[in-house]
Amino acid sequence: MEIGYKPTFIRQLNALEAGLREEALERIEEFKDSKNHTRLRVHPLKGFYSFSVDYRHGIVFEWIGKHKSFAALTSIGDHTIYE
Repeated sequence: MEIGYKPTFIRQLNALEAGLREEALERIEEFKDSKNHTRLRVHPLKGFYSFSVDYRHGIVFEWIGKHKSFAALTSIGDHTIYE
């Protein structure tokens, strides 16, 4: 699977404290393998999808294309990103 990063996502990722940023990067690597999607709790939102970084933080993304082979990461943060 390929991953793309929206500019907003990159700004939000860079604003995280170092430990959380490293954990997020590890989760993104795990997300690339669809076998990990259950463990990462990938779930649909209104028009988007999300997966967990830790208990409080998640990553919102959208699938690009019919075969879910490309994901564009749109935002990262605590649960307020879902609003």
